[in-house]
Amino acid sequence: MSVRARRRHAAAAAEHDGPDERWMASYLDMVTVLMCMFIVLFAMSTVDQQKFEALSASLATGFGQTETEKADVSQGVVVPPDLVAEKGEAFADIDVSASQAKVEFDNLSALRERIRSALAQQGLADAATYTIDTRGLTVSLVSAETFFATNSNTLTDTATRILDTLASVLVTIPNEVSVEGHADNRRSVAPYATNWELSAARATQVVRHLIEADGFPMAKIKAVGFGDTRPVANGGGDADLAQNRRVDVVIISDAEEGVRQLLPALQAQQPAH
Repeated sequence: MSVRARRRHAAAAAEHDGPDERWMASYLDMVTVLMCMFIVLFAMSTVDQQKFEALSASLATGFGQTETEKADVSQGVVVPPDLVAEKGEAFADIDVSASQAKVEFDNLSALRERIRSALAQQGLADAATYTIDTRGLTVSLVSAETFFATNSNTLTDTATRILDTLASVLVTIPNEVSVEGHADNRRSVAPYATNWELSAARATQVVRHLIEADGFPMAKIKAVGFGDTRPVANGGGDADLAQNRRVDVVIISDAEEGVRQLLPALQAQQPAH
């Protein structure tokens, strides 16, 4: 064998003396893939539960496991049928409340017209003003001098006529009534130390007349005195003071709270009375 051939043979033998390390490349690739997989698993373990449930519902619907006819396009997620039903019930409740509020408002409006008509027949059409709000129908008897002498709780003849006419309508309805006395912001004088006593005394006198003279049920009526704490006019002129010296007869609505909360909006849509 020639020297050159022996050298080639020795070099080839030297190349195969150590182990074959080409497997290291595949091993490192596998380790890299495993590391990426664990990173993904860790990220998934902190996923928002609500988003995960929404995604699950969307995928279930998309693959035909859940049937639905509506989709939440704002979030890109199909709404499950149970959520669609809940929203439908909520809207149905709103519709029912609005319908009930319309019925209650119509009933109170009809009652207002009955009172107005009865007073007009007695020549007392201007004796009251009317408001429908969350409490019901308020009949404001303005001003106090029409019903009481100055600084007194004694009813005038005009006051008794108005109350008798009003009672002829009130005794026919099942609603409770609150009679509320109010005073202007001038300081009260003897025999009443404060406007509280004066307003309460006047409200009580109205209640007594409705019960004793007109036969209104005692258990369905109450007297309240607010003094000068709830003015309807803020000026200091005679007309403003007269508006604040009043007795309100409030026919309490017996509708549910949610229904009564819709009454002011219906009142705002009506022409002024």
